[in-house]
Amino acid sequence: MTQEANAVRTVDIYTDGACSGNPGPGGWAAILKFGPHTKEISGNMPLTTNNRMELFAVIGALGALKEKCIVRVHSDSAYVVNAFEKNWVDTWLKNGWLTSDKKPVENQDLWKLLIMTIRRHESITFHKVPGHAEHPENNRCDELAKAEVQKAIQQNAPAQPSQTVEKKQVTRK
Repeated sequence: MTQEANAVRTVDIYTDGACSGNPGPGGWAAILKFGPHTKEISGNMPLTTNNRMELFAVIGALGALKEKCIVRVHSDSAYVVNAFEKNWVDTWLKNGWLTSDKKPVENQDLWKLLIMTIRRHESITFHKVPGHAEHPENNRCDELAKAEVQKAIQQNAPAQPSQTVEKKQVTRK
């Protein structure tokens, strides 16, 4: 094998989450970029929070990678980025998933899933991008996530009452 074949790929991931109401219907999106290749993924949930969608965007993107990679995650979520850049996650782990105020960490299920997903990769760094600014990938993720919110709203809209009248056949003797 050549050295190139053994090289670990570096992938840039851009993520965003959105929610209509908090909690409410939510959507998430991610763009994965490797060299000239770009892949967009997205999804939705009927009742969630914005922070859960931000987390799920990263989990979904990392889960979409088929091999161990060096990953750079770009997010406009201070919640996600600061958890790693300010070592909140390490502190939560040491404190048994309690915050500095001794309250349970919110979204523990997703944080634990994210940590397990991260361990599959060579290295991961988190980078804060400005939200709703002129950042093309972040803007595209925002569009995709908002479209997923609309899908969630439509998929979970209450059924309209039927206007059909049941016909009964009457037989006369």
